[in-house]
Amino acid sequence: MKLTHTLLLASLITGISGGVMAADYRQNPFTLAYDGAVSKNVPGEVNIHPVRYQLHGLTIAANVYTPAHYDPAKKYPTLVVAHPNGGVKEQVAGLYAQRLAELGYITITADAAYQGASGGLPRNVDKPAHRIEDIHGMADFISQYAGVDTARLGLLGICGGGGYSLVAAETDKRFKSVATVSMFNSGRVRRNGYADSLLGTIQTRLQQATAARAQEAAGGAILYAGDANLSDEQIAKLPFDLYRQGYEYYWKSHAHPNSTFKYTMSSLLDLMSFDVTDHLDLLNQPLLMIAGSKADSLYMTQDAFAKATGTQEKELFLIDGATHIETYWVPQYVDQAIQQLTQFYGKHL
Repeated sequence: MKLTHTLLLASLITGISGGVMAADYRQNPFTLAYDGAVSKNVPGEVNIHPVRYQLHGLTIAANVYTPAHYDPAKKYPTLVVAHPNGGVKEQVAGLYAQRLAELGYITITADAAYQGASGGLPRNVDKPAHRIEDIHGMADFISQYAGVDTARLGLLGICGGGGYSLVAAETDKRFKSVATVSMFNSGRVRRNGYADSLLGTIQTRLQQATAARAQEAAGGAILYAGDANLSDEQIAKLPFDLYRQGYEYYWKSHAHPNSTFKYTMSSLLDLMSFDVTDHLDLLNQPLLMIAGSKADSLYMTQDAFAKATGTQEKELFLIDGATHIETYWVPQYVDQAIQQLTQFYGKHL
């Protein structure tokens, strides 16, 4: 099954057409799926260190990036980077982690528990409590890493990882500042539908999730949501840019065999009663939220930004012309995001 999935992704990458260039994980020894990725550790340059650690009995797979001329005897500002829903550390989270390491930060990005190369069964459980604990766990691990200045620890979350980062930072004051890129409120979308388009089916979907959990508990097959293998024609007819461009990014241009859209149907019992904005008044650290001006997910960033009333320093930056997925890889948009992050962390770490 795993081999079949890998071959499918490889064929998709090989057959890609159009304006998006492929970042082929097969050509990178660390299976990094973004342009300009580290391909070998060279003394005096940014290096990548694959690591594993334990979190509540599960093995977590992570990558630590160290800056050029890294000296473990010195102290460096450090960033925890949380990946998008369905993503893995080798995609956009790795890109941002590497770019920030190039600017002098130690960075860490880890696969969520039950996802990617991290442990946990059944596979692809996607519960908010787990994703939030993943972020606390990255902070636990990196705080013990040589050269890390725990007094200058920051947090960056991308897409779904952005929403979970906001919640993690509400209570975890080790994070001295928090930033998001294309923040996605996972609970709101799983409950209401994207752009609140499924309000009329909430109870039906809760019944489906309840039945899925009951089936799991009885030893039956694990049911999954979001596991669609769509044709190009079907993708083109999807109603939102995020979904159309998301398929292009995750299944073609930046595909990785550990990345998948699917999650256990029973996860919806937790997701649908969760909302990123429920206690945002607890967030008192400096906050930067970045989103594309043309992103159809922008409403989620704007909503969270308005409800983050506990911080005295917050900024919303819109990348002109960018959609949600384009902030993941389009060089000019990533450059703008990195510039804003550099200024923000430079001031608040």
